[in-house]
Amino acid sequence: MKSHQPALPEFTASIGVFEGVQRVDVAVDEIDEETVSLRVVIDGDVNYDGLKTYLARYGAEIHSVDRVIVEDLEVG
Repeated sequence: MKSHQPALPEFTASIGVFEGVQRVDVAVDEIDEETVSLRVVIDGDVNYDGLKTYLARYGAEIHSVDRVIVEDLEVG
């Protein structure tokens, strides 16, 4: 969930430059008078607590984590 500002393209780009992010997919789920509810999918190796703090600077907060995928990319 985030405030109406910054606009969606700017907000998504700001996530894209966060350390470890390789891909960001953001879709609007709901808009009300004060906030925008978003579904955000982030691919990469991201520090969760750092991301929460980072998003707060943009007026956003994480309400839930609905899916986590862990892959072993090392080939031995």
